[in-house]
Amino acid sequence: MRSHLLNDTTADRYRRSVTEGVERVAAKLATTTRPFTGVTVDDLTPRIEGIDLDKPLHDTTAVLDELEEVYLQDAIYFHHPRYLAHLNCPVVIPAVLGEAVLSAVNSSLDTWDQSAGGTLIERKLIDWTNERIGFGPSADGVFTSGGSQSNLQALLLAREEAKSDHLADLRIFASEVSHFSVKKSAKLLGLGPDAVVSIPVDHDKRMQTLALARELERCKENGLVPMAVVATAGTTDFGSIDPLPEVAELCAQFGTWMHVDAAYGCGLLASLKNRGRIDGIERADSVTVDYHKSFFQPVSSSALLVRDVATLRHATYHAEYLNPRRMVEERIPNQVDKSLQTTRRFDALKLWMTLRVMGADGIGELFDEVCDLAARGWELLAADPRFDVVVEPSLSTLVFRVNPSGVTDPAEIDRANLYARKALFASGDAVVAGTKVGGRHYLKFTLLNPETTVDDIAAVLDLIAGHAEQYLGDSLDRAC
Repeated sequence: MRSHLLNDTTADRYRRSVTEGVERVAAKLATTTRPFTGVTVDDLTPRIEGIDLDKPLHDTTAVLDELEEVYLQDAIYFHHPRYLAHLNCPVVIPAVLGEAVLSAVNSSLDTWDQSAGGTLIERKLIDWTNERIGFGPSADGVFTSGGSQSNLQALLLAREEAKSDHLADLRIFASEVSHFSVKKSAKLLGLGPDAVVSIPVDHDKRMQTLALARELERCKENGLVPMAVVATAGTTDFGSIDPLPEVAELCAQFGTWMHVDAAYGCGLLASLKNRGRIDGIERADSVTVDYHKSFFQPVSSSALLVRDVATLRHATYHAEYLNPRRMVEERIPNQVDKSLQTTRRFDALKLWMTLRVMGADGIGELFDEVCDLAARGWELLAADPRFDVVVEPSLSTLVFRVNPSGVTDPAEIDRANLYARKALFASGDAVVAGTKVGGRHYLKFTLLNPETTVDDIAAVLDLIAGHAEQYLGDSLDRAC
């Protein structure tokens, strides 16, 4: 079995095996005509359950043949221009190259003696991102597994900075369309069930700062502690951006930690023409970024950035076997001193490779393209009587629903939209997401593929309308 270990004696085998795997994926990418095959859970489950993991095939080609059947042929391919569903981006080739390198070398980014140059590369990228945000020389941060972990760590720091002995008194303020990880983080941090105060949004799905001011004032009047305000720069459902300068003013007035969840909107940090949409982010105490959304990186590639490096001490613990306290005095850089994780992949390498090959402007151009596409998609929807569109996009998300002619029952319209999404997914012709607005079912395009065109959007809208009409016709037939 030692022949399977990657080392100096197996380098040729490694090269052949990886090349064969890459060829399979490349062939699949080159011949994929739909984002999904429409395979069902009932179809796929027996194939996988029928595999005996205690009986290996002992042959790479045979395993890849099997993988083709149980995964590759039915995978959902985000690179396809009619994948329009969630915050999943097509990935850039330099980042995929970085993924191959980091997986093989397998550095762990917790301590210097496990990563060496990897530590310095990650730190350089953190500094680069902080400069893009507008933070000063005291800023720092660390790569994370994703936006949820970044939000959790940011709120951990905010909790500790609040310096309250009574966790039940702490309050977090976030808009009603903020990410669910805010409430999950509050629970994980031991806060009370009423800890997260939901702030209403305006017509553009942006946090209402007058309402925020009232809630902050009420919090103080009731003897509670305003621990943090979470402003969102790119909500998951709408791509809306909260009024960051106004939020920053209120946080300064009430002495409250300001966290900006820019997991989605962080692509504007590289934007050539839309950077102004997140002005005010430089006043935050902490920022979440997901490079694996709007920087076109493979999952996972994310980070938490903080204005003041001193606040990261709240995540610092020393172990003699890993990062003894003396290493700080010896100026040995250990990233575990800043992280909630211990063992951690060298995910920063993917972004490093991307910047060194494409440059930040290249990333920004791609993100600007999808934002422009969303604006054109909104014009298309707004002019089409078959659809109701919720809000003009701030980033690259469109939320809408089929509005069938002659149908007035909102519940029936809900069912038509749900059916259309399900039928479209089953066909494999396109993949779209769904959400609720005002208690009603809506559909959602999340546009992160620069290869998607207005014609693609129009074609998918026609498919959606057709499926909805089919449902309503069948429903009418059943009623008769």
